[in-house]
Amino acid sequence: MYVNILDLMKKDNKMLPSRYLDMSREEMRERVLEIKRKLGADLFIPGHHYQKDEVIEFADATGDSLQLAQAAANTTASFIVFCGVHFMAETADILTKENQVVILPDMRAGCSMADMADIHQTERAWEKLQQIFGDTMLPLTYVNSTAAIKAFCGERGGATVTSSNAHKMVSWAFTQKERILFLPDQHLGRNTAFDLGIPLEEMAVWNPITDELEFSGDPSTVKVILWKGHCSVHEKFTVDNIRQIRTEKPDMSIIVHPECTREVVEQSDLAGSTKYIIDTINGAASGSKWAIGTEMNLVNRIIQSHQDKEIVSLNPNMCPCLTMNRIDLPHLLWALESIEEGNVINRITVEDAVAKNAVFALERMLANA
Repeated sequence: MYVNILDLMKKDNKMLPSRYLDMSREEMRERVLEIKRKLGADLFIPGHHYQKDEVIEFADATGDSLQLAQAAANTTASFIVFCGVHFMAETADILTKENQVVILPDMRAGCSMADMADIHQTERAWEKLQQIFGDTMLPLTYVNSTAAIKAFCGERGGATVTSSNAHKMVSWAFTQKERILFLPDQHLGRNTAFDLGIPLEEMAVWNPITDELEFSGDPSTVKVILWKGHCSVHEKFTVDNIRQIRTEKPDMSIIVHPECTREVVEQSDLAGSTKYIIDTINGAASGSKWAIGTEMNLVNRIIQSHQDKEIVSLNPNMCPCLTMNRIDLPHLLWALESIEEGNVINRITVEDAVAKNAVFALERMLANA
């Protein structure tokens, strides 16, 4: 039986005790450092690139979601305090050992994209799509998805993908089946398939709200079915933003994440994963100019690390990811003090049956990417 993650979040979420709101920033920093020293190798804090600086300061490892889950799986720490969002902590729980505890400092730290594909919608979609396409589809899911969706794909021969290995995984999928169903981010799926030579005319969109296939042509020509989901942050970068940069700073290069729309990716100079963006800026010449289309916390951190370059956000009015920013210093300290007191809060656990099938999806990716 699959569990509704949103229901779990509402049920298990506890309010931050008021005492943390009365502490100074320095008091909290000192307590976090004290607990880290006390727990030593028994504590591991992964921090996603999009986290606030006040949290990243204490991270033992930084990276994207899969990098951090793999890092968690490779540690012997008993307690893994995951500074990211719910689906990332789930993946860490799936990959770690039974004696390791995964904690999410704030259970409200979710992902709007992951929430756009729940297991009930997906099972209904699969049944209806099979009526149209028969047994010709393989499901792929972006790692930015719930454990239940990963398990759904794993159970049906599919796999997970990251923005770094999406090209390899989509290519692999087409060696298995004639068509793919790509969840839950339509933009990453569309941009990846297009790069691999699949024309837009051979891509359809599945609308989980209306339970309909959005496609006006002959269904037999469809190669890619894109789930109608998106990242609420990356979809805010627009072609108007690009036009403004081209007009005001024509010598500035534009680099964006493939979660951006097809039009934005097409008109940018470069597009790639978070790691690709970071590596590209790290390797860029001093004095080079860049407009970056990705989450604002990361962009600000890149700016601070590259004072020798002119770097701006592609969208000057962009805000940080709201759900990713749920985790702050007070919540981190609360999670750590709960460990110290022997009363762990906000533990993330994935049911064994779900974890087993989700591992299949993850292992296929690791074997083929």
